[in-house]
Amino acid sequence: MFKLVLLRHGESQWNLENRFTGWTDVGLTKKGKNEAKTAGSLMKKENISFDTVYTSVLQRANRTMEICLNTMKIEDVKIHYNWRLNERHYGALQGLNKLETAKKYGDDQVLIWRRSYSTPPPKLEESDTRHPKHDELYKELETSLIPSAECLADTVNRFLPYWHDNIKIDILNSKRVLIVAHGNSLRALVMYLDQMTEDAILKYNIPTAVPLIYDLDKNLKPIASYYLGDQDEIQKKTDAVASQGKSK
Repeated sequence: MFKLVLLRHGESQWNLENRFTGWTDVGLTKKGKNEAKTAGSLMKKENISFDTVYTSVLQRANRTMEICLNTMKIEDVKIHYNWRLNERHYGALQGLNKLETAKKYGDDQVLIWRRSYSTPPPKLEESDTRHPKHDELYKELETSLIPSAECLADTVNRFLPYWHDNIKIDILNSKRVLIVAHGNSLRALVMYLDQMTEDAILKYNIPTAVPLIYDLDKNLKPIASYYLGDQDEIQKKTDAVASQGKSK
């Protein structure tokens, strides 16, 4: 049996402000840093350790990872940073307040933009300074790979090749793997692992900085999955994620 741990980053400044974040590189709040420390403490208590860590190139995930590993007293670990683990790109919505956007366009439209599997939000013009083609983080990335907006299907399609070519190989080689990423990039992997339908993933939410443990068989099929921590508190955090983007 193999064990895989997934961790969404702690609360970011734009999570706090209820903004669409996507590829915008914002930092953690004080609460987010504390959440990351708590996640590390929970895993340390369970005697969980890691050989390899995979994370995005965005600082909110990177800082969460650093705090967790520091709390767990883990130093000798291989860290891989890759844009394929980034959050879903929210296009022209990035930076907008979710509540105000819902009041303007309606809850149903915002739900589609936030959670639809195949409908992307409005694209960000390439001339816009917010477009990732202008970001130094992606200067070596082929222009054709840089999105102007993404639906969840797009996120799945960019994440899974990296899973198959890199992460999965490490797990099958008995590496203890932690993935620190984002709500939608992790939903993409959960959908694949649990063979969830498009309708099911629409309703699935991942709370910030709560370790999600997967026990996998020799074929990397889930035997069990569960969150570490107080289950009532985890449910409250999950409900809070679900309610984002509602006008009421």
